[in-house]
Amino acid sequence: MAEDRLLRPGENCWRVETAGRFAFIVDGADYFVALRRALLQARHSILLVGWDFDTRIVLGDSRDGGPKRLGDFILWLADRRPGLEIRLLRWDIGAFKAMFRGNTLWTILRWKAHPRITLKLDAMHPLAGSHHQKIAVIDDSLAFCGGIDITMQRWDTRDHLDHDPRRVGPNGRPEDPWHDATSAFDGDAARAIGDLARARWQVATGEALSPCDDCHDCWPEGLEPAFTGMRLGIARTIPKMDGVEPVHEIEAAWVDMILGAKRMIYAESQYFASRRIAHAIAARLSGEDPPEIVIVTPASVDGWLEPLAMDTARAKLVQALRRIDHHGRLRIFHPQTEGGAPIYVHAKVMVVDDRVLRVGSSNFNNRSMRLDTECDVILSADEPGSAHLSDEITRLRDDLLAEHLGVVPEAVTAKIAETGSLIATVEALRGKGPSLVPYEIPELSGFAEWLAENEILDPNGPDEIFESTAKRGLFKGWERLRGRFHRHR
Repeated sequence: MAEDRLLRPGENCWRVETAGRFAFIVDGADYFVALRRALLQARHSILLVGWDFDTRIVLGDSRDGGPKRLGDFILWLADRRPGLEIRLLRWDIGAFKAMFRGNTLWTILRWKAHPRITLKLDAMHPLAGSHHQKIAVIDDSLAFCGGIDITMQRWDTRDHLDHDPRRVGPNGRPEDPWHDATSAFDGDAARAIGDLARARWQVATGEALSPCDDCHDCWPEGLEPAFTGMRLGIARTIPKMDGVEPVHEIEAAWVDMILGAKRMIYAESQYFASRRIAHAIAARLSGEDPPEIVIVTPASVDGWLEPLAMDTARAKLVQALRRIDHHGRLRIFHPQTEGGAPIYVHAKVMVVDDRVLRVGSSNFNNRSMRLDTECDVILSADEPGSAHLSDEITRLRDDLLAEHLGVVPEAVTAKIAETGSLIATVEALRGKGPSLVPYEIPELSGFAEWLAENEILDPNGPDEIFESTAKRGLFKGWERLRGRFHRHR
């Protein structure tokens, strides 16, 4: 029955569309190869919408005869196919700093001079907000949507080798291990992402683009689809702005997935700072038989001031959740390499009960729920004709855990079958090499606590930016849940 389905257009997703193939792509090395091969097959239109594009990065394998670096490759593509239009839309604030990276400015000037390459900056976001979607659409026939930006630091293999000589930035400096994820799909779902990207282009530039009327098969060689024949939900965050109706589909989807979980939730997120996500988790933990919840996050977030706020918000929320986790069902981990170096988690993934898979650009933070523009895609085995997805969703979850634990996926599958427990499996397979390390709440400074508790760097939407700190906060609304928690002690 329709009321039993997770995906509800107009509530927790924008549209539900069919796709013939869907691939789940883990880590940047595989993504850049797949993206390059797909771009080579474009006939009419390439639309890239993102948080950042670094023209200097090496994009995939250049044995196709084209240039190695993204900036030169885009120019070569445009010259190679006279009928091809290439459009790039990126967040405006970050672009100003990027102009001074190496030869970036010269490359952008060359793009601007080309009649069929258009680069635009997206300034249509609230104060302190950003355009955070990571989307690529080729001829409305194939779409990529997830968490991997086409920029520096994102390249890594699934081995996350210590001191990998290939993991270097455009300046030749070594980069840290990085874990990320995205997706590729075709069919009506890809065309829908094309509609979404064109809508964003029009909002940002005022120019209306026409859909591609010559759809064709441009699935990249070597990319194995994880799923075939499915319905795919597309969910968005659009922040409140003058003349723009806000959309909070992603927030609704996150909450529905957590509240609907019966046995297990596995999630990967760069941040854990969203009060609404924490409330939903708290509601499930306070029940009589809550699901196991395993969240993989980085040991610490990137930046200078941001870790003070985001890491502290995570500490405060975990601290509060542990006080009500009377069944011991919540675990937070961060991954490390063979040599014990932290692997930065940038992936935004959730698997629920082996029946739901979500991948996209949104994190467990307030910004992703209310302030930034985001796009996620959701597969649900509850959709008509989709029961066959469940086994593969299970396999993908086990594959992700295996990467983090330094074992083969079959070992994870076997241990879960033996224990019936996600947490017991992780604890049994953790070792000294590539592994998951339990999160420990750090000692917090007064300043960091103030930043986190007042959501200074992670406001819960545009309205709260100008709201008094006395009226907002990380635990706003927590009191309403307190009675329920106590009743279930």
